[in-house]
Amino acid sequence: MPLFLDRHDIPGATAVDLAMAHARDVEIEKQYGVKYITYWFDPSRGTAFCLAEGPDAVSVEAVHRDSHGLTASRIILVDQRSVGSFMGAILEPELGEPFAHTAFRAILFTDIEGSTARTMRVGDAGAMRLLRAHDAIVRAALGTNGGLEVKHTGDGIMASFTSVTDAVRCAIEIQRKVAERNTGAADALRLRVGVSCGEPVTEEGDLFGAAVELAARLCAHGYAGGILVSSAVREVCLGKGFAFEDHGVAELKGFDEPVRLYGVRTQTAP
Repeated sequence: MPLFLDRHDIPGATAVDLAMAHARDVEIEKQYGVKYITYWFDPSRGTAFCLAEGPDAVSVEAVHRDSHGLTASRIILVDQRSVGSFMGAILEPELGEPFAHTAFRAILFTDIEGSTARTMRVGDAGAMRLLRAHDAIVRAALGTNGGLEVKHTGDGIMASFTSVTDAVRCAIEIQRKVAERNTGAADALRLRVGVSCGEPVTEEGDLFGAAVELAARLCAHGYAGGILVSSAVREVCLGKGFAFEDHGVAELKGFDEPVRLYGVRTQTAP
């Protein structure tokens, strides 16, 4: 059966309110051929996302409408694999019990600098050797820092984290391991990393939204050996032992206003 994800903007709602609403959905869902699987709730932002199976979006929305009236601001068809890779384990709440599971995520992009020039310099076999080295380093760092690989971009990897500090630690580990690998190597791996945070949405096996776009732009705007992060990432990480450098503001494609950039010094937080 198709899987749907919807978003609710409900400032002032509590975890108890959401638990009661979910219980009412479950009471009548069979009338519409729908199964509400779980939901994610972030009380600080007043946002909730519900995951449900159903014959179509109209039926899924009808359950909300007729059970409690809290209709969604948006509903989309999603792929279960991408929901799992992005949101982590899909937890089913106990009926009627308060349950808060935030949709907030940190997004990390890596990118090997100058793919065409790299291939011209080291040849196809050398380029693949660098790519395999990149993949091994990034995936190992994701494994030790709680990151989930969302997709491979060809010259890099996109990953998500439930913790912003874990994402920054992962970025630092990646660049440190790359530097170690490059010591004495004839074919240096030149890697850029970008990190942002926010509430992305998944659709048709991929992620989209401002948080994803910003992480990708930060990575593209960065420099080999560097880590660029958004101001939101820096604010979340204040007092966590990281060292940031203000890189000023930049006009980034797709963003109406200039974005302030911060670089991360490659030192590990305690």
